[in-house]
This record gives sequence, structure tokens and C-alpha cells, in this order.
Amino acid sequence: MLDFKYDKKTIEKKRKKISKELMNRSNNINSHGIKEISNEDIKILFNLYDSIFLDNWFENNFQGNFKFSLSKRMTKSAGYTICPKNISELNPKDIVIEIRIGINLFLQYDVLNQIKLVGGIETHNSLEALQLVLEHEICHAIEFISFYKSSCRGNRFKVLVNNLFGHTSSYHQLPTSKKLAKHMFNLKIGDKVLFTYKSKPLNGFIYRINKRATVMVEDKVGQYVDSKGNRYTKYYIPLDKLETLQTK
Repeated sequence: MLDFKYDKKTIEKKRKKISKELMNRSNNINSHGIKEISNEDIKILFNLYDSIFLDNWFENNFQGNFKFSLSKRMTKSAGYTICPKNISELNPKDIVIEIRIGINLFLQYDVLNQIKLVGGIETHNSLEALQLVLEHEICHAIEFISFYKSSCRGNRFKVLVNNLFGHTSSYHQLPTSKKLAKHMFNLKIGDKVLFTYKSKPLNGFIYRINKRATVMVEDKVGQYVDSKGNRYTKYYIPLDKLETLQTK
């Protein structure tokens, strides 16, 4: 598979062919803007890539099974490939590799009006972004099957993803929860905030931002202790329920 290398025009042509075919086959995706999506859609997309880009490499070389899933809890990673750690010891027919997609990054694609790169390539719609993310995960799957381990930091992976799909980076710039929090609510990690919990006003600082903000509030009997010995209680608060605490 490392011997495959497509030029830019061929990659773009194949990518467009796949998106068109996906829209023909999917019960959910009928445009380049993703509004609904299912596990089956990812399976269809994967099989189209195997056929159109890879000359049925997976079908011919992998005796195990693929599982496809969607996650609303993945707020940073757009895709993740899960492979058994003992893959080299398993019967090939018993191997299950899961490709998991962080769906919110695509459903909220149009919220931010900015350039959105995936794999170093500028995307123009959520379907194209999804394709590029899946391309990245496909290369992880190829490495797992061929070498029993995979890392997008490694030179082998970088060569593979560039040869097959023209990627020049292993990162994305899709609208994460952090970016949306800053854009929609002007909130960021470290901000001091006010909120109400069980009719009681509290204040603390934002420790983490996912779908909700993790806010740490000073509490003498709190479970969490910082390096200075201060104790905190952790709260999970919707972003729209937070008010920035003005500091002098």
C-alpha cells in the first residue's frame, strides 16, 4: 500500500466521486452540508474509499471486521481508530477495528466563518471535512493491519497519508467546543465566571471546556487540591449559564 501514490488532480477527482456516490446511497446525507448522519453512513463512506481509492485493499487483505461509530463526547478529536493492543496475537478473523467519528465537529461546521483545514487541506463543507478525517483514520487502519501499530507522528504514516490522499498535516482546524465557546459566549479556559447552582450564586474559574464548562469553585472541603493547597469543588455548567466575572 505504501507504493500507491496519487497526484493532486486524481485525488480530488476520486474524492468528488465518493461524495456524489455517498449522497446517492445514504438515507441521511443528500448534500455537502451534513445535518444528519448514522453509523451506516460511515460504513458506506469507508467502503467507497476501499473501492475507489484502494482497489479493495481492505476487502482483499483484512479477514476481520470493522465497526463504525459516532461520538458526541469527542469534542477535540474528529476521528479515532481503536485497535486491539494484542492484534498480533489474535486470529485474523477475530480482529475488530473500530473507527469512531466526533460528530459534533461536523454538525457545527458552519457556525464559525473561518478557514477550516483538515490534514493541511482547506475544506469547503462538512462532508468534505468528514471525508478528509476518514482518510486519516483509514491510514491508521492500514498501519494497524500491516504493522500492528500506528502513529500519525511517524514518518511511515506521514508518507502513506500523503501518497494516498495528499495530506500534509495530521491535525484539523474544525470548530471545537473551545472555539465555539470563545466565538459564541466569549469564554475561554482560565476565565473567572459567575453561575447559579441550586438557587445559590457561585463563582470560580473555567478549568475545561467541552459541551459544558468545567468550573472549579473554592471550597474548604472540596475534593480537588491545587499545588498551593487550595481546595475546590468541580461543577459542570452549560456555557449559556455562565457570566464572566469582571476583574479590576
